[in-house]
Amino acid sequence: DFIDLTLSKTQRKTPTVIHKHYQIHRIRHFYMRKVKFTQQNYHDRLSQILTDFPKLDDIHPFYADLMNILYDKDHYKLALGQINIAKNLVDNVAKDYVRLMKYGDSLYRCKQLKRAALGRMCTIIKRQKQSLEYLEQVRQHLSRLPTIDPNTRTLLLCGYPNVGKSSFINKVTRADVDVQPYAFTTKSLFVGHMDYKYLRWQVVDTPGILDHPLEDRNTIEMQAITALAHLRAAVLYVMDLSEQCGHGLKEQLELFQNIRPLFINKPLIVVANKCDVKRITELSEEDQKIFTDLQAEGFPVIETSTLTEEGVIQVKTEACDRLLAHRVETKMKGNKVNEVLNRLHLAVPNKRDDKPMEVFVFVFLRQGFSVALEAVLELALIDQAGLKITEICLPLPPSAGTKGVHHHLPERPPFIPEGVVARRKRMEIVEPRKKRERDLELEMGDDYILDLQKYWDLMNSSEKYDKIPEIWEGHNVADYIDPAIMKAKQIREKKKLKILQSKEKNTQGPRMPRTAKKVQRADLENEMRSLGVDMDDKDNAHYAVQARRSRSVTRKRKREES
Repeated sequence: DFIDLTLSKTQRKTPTVIHKHYQIHRIRHFYMRKVKFTQQNYHDRLSQILTDFPKLDDIHPFYADLMNILYDKDHYKLALGQINIAKNLVDNVAKDYVRLMKYGDSLYRCKQLKRAALGRMCTIIKRQKQSLEYLEQVRQHLSRLPTIDPNTRTLLLCGYPNVGKSSFINKVTRADVDVQPYAFTTKSLFVGHMDYKYLRWQVVDTPGILDHPLEDRNTIEMQAITALAHLRAAVLYVMDLSEQCGHGLKEQLELFQNIRPLFINKPLIVVANKCDVKRITELSEEDQKIFTDLQAEGFPVIETSTLTEEGVIQVKTEACDRLLAHRVETKMKGNKVNEVLNRLHLAVPNKRDDKPMEVFVFVFLRQGFSVALEAVLELALIDQAGLKITEICLPLPPSAGTKGVHHHLPERPPFIPEGVVARRKRMEIVEPRKKRERDLELEMGDDYILDLQKYWDLMNSSEKYDKIPEIWEGHNVADYIDPAIMKAKQIREKKKLKILQSKEKNTQGPRMPRTAKKVQRADLENEMRSLGVDMDDKDNAHYAVQARRSRSVTRKRKREES
């Protein structure tokens, strides 16, 4: 299909008619254009493939290892390398045949060179069939993978197959993961999202892991190992108290010890699931000792049941709080803490009298700022100001409300700034200004009604609030009212103005200059006598003076705007 699409596009988007009697440079250009067009199409398609596929060295290590597990990193890189080589070969073939075509001396030879060039390009692409098919399968599988952000707040579920991991994620998130009574129902990573303390969290469900060496684990298990190794998350290790998963508590503990190196620097909670079937207190002393030892090592153990939802919210709250505290502690070890400290400012009031001043610190901060406050106190900014710290309210959750500190403060008269006192005196002297509509609105509140007819200037002020009747003296008033009367008047005035402008523009002067002198009657008689005409009997001659008339062009009426 790749080859057929390219050749079809070349045929459709390049000229198709050529004759042998054309000049040779035109024939060469005709076939050169086809070769270059085909080469450019192949080059663009192959370059797009190389650009769109992720480069394993540039992406996050989590995705790099996940792609190595799913698609084999070496095979993936070889396929992209073959595509890159094919692209360079196509470019070189086109360059060589375009150079040869410059020496073609006939239509037949140019056509044969074109056929050879396109044939070699298609052969190169045919040899990449396996690489292209493999990359297409990788593309389709990548498009079906869930979007996992390696840097956001994450809860990671792990444990043996069929211990209740998918049921837990269905309870705490809006995900709908398939749950079946047999093992390895989950064969890939699934992601669900939830909200906690106005923050967005992602919960990752991993496939079940069996207790055997790392080199013996299959692709499904290695996905869970990759997530544990690279995601900075709170780990929920799920154990089946009822042992209905087919593995005893000792086996589950051995798996815990086996993958324990992956839990370093991560908050960990042991979830004792299926407590509706059997509780920890109902286990044997040997099995109870397993959970006692885990608690002694600092790992909290919480009994849950995804069937009755007992303990699910407790696990969610405990894991989120531990992860938030861990992330804050990690950030405080870095350089970003200085940015938080720079946002804090200690405001010290001016001293008014000799009475001691006390500082009351009320702090209701979110994560991260509580640690920043401790750093501020360590800087001894308050001690440098000579103040006494009375009490500090440590960070409180939003649900706890606002708690104040009650102390007997020294009695002082109210302090009024001098500017406020001077402003009050001026207000007492200056006459109050006229109330505006805005002042009336603020004064009357909901009772205020905007009156637009109050300031109408009529001859008879009592007619301000008269209503126009529909019928007046047997006539319909609406028939005599033009709502656009002012606009119509402006249109008529504009028409008249355009007519006058048109007349002024088309006015023409005389066609001939009137510089000739007036013909006198005596001059006419003398001229006629010189020609031999007897002008003695001129009394009976009838001379007439013609009235002057200038020729003017007949004007036609200009077409007016309708």
